[in-house]
Amino acid sequence: MSKNVIIVGGHGNISLRLASLLSPKHTVTSIIRTDSHAKDIVSIPAKPVVLSLEESSVEEFARAFGGQDVVYFCAGAGGKGGDERTKSVDYEGAVKVFDAIEGVDGRKPRLVLLSSIDVRDPERVPKHYDERDVEISKKYREVLGTYVKWKYEADKELSKRTAFKWTMLRPGGLRDEPGTGKACVGKTHLTPGIPRADVAKALALLVDREDAAGLGIDIIGGEVPIEEGLDAFIKKGETDFLG
Repeated sequence: MSKNVIIVGGHGNISLRLASLLSPKHTVTSIIRTDSHAKDIVSIPAKPVVLSLEESSVEEFARAFGGQDVVYFCAGAGGKGGDERTKSVDYEGAVKVFDAIEGVDGRKPRLVLLSSIDVRDPERVPKHYDERDVEISKKYREVLGTYVKWKYEADKELSKRTAFKWTMLRPGGLRDEPGTGKACVGKTHLTPGIPRADVAKALALLVDREDAAGLGIDIIGGEVPIEEGLDAFIKKGETDFLG
């Protein structure tokens, strides 16, 4: 069934791939920061809408979300602009989107949020981590501590929301190599990384997975077809994304 889909952070690498995967069947709108990105969106084809997570209001986003079935949040500061911009985009921008979905009159769209693996309470090491995972996690926080902090705060905030349905996808280290169509899905280790194309495919598959509501889904490179991995994890229905 065709859906109306809107992507926040529409000009990102994964978002452009996601829009291309969705557009043959669904009506796709991509939110971008500047008109200069519009030609890339139109060529997909998708509809560009210019809004800023830092400057536009909750009400403006709520209007954009009206009539949408699914909102994808794929935005991120990407390490640009320092700690304050990371907080502004990855946390405050995410909360703005949550508030905007709640502000939609009538039926609220579902949210699929692109987070990151190992975004968690630093004092709680997941039980399935091995020694290598613990060491990788430590280095991850040394290099990207601010990013991890604010993504965790955004994820915690989302976990409290009950006015709309949501799902988190939490990929491992992102790679630019061609996608394989395969992955390891669930309570994974922290390596290997995963091609951006495979993350986009997983996101696209979630457009129809209302039964993934309330789940945080870890995904890294692996050998199981992504459709099968997602299906098995969603059927199991157990998640520990804040652990």
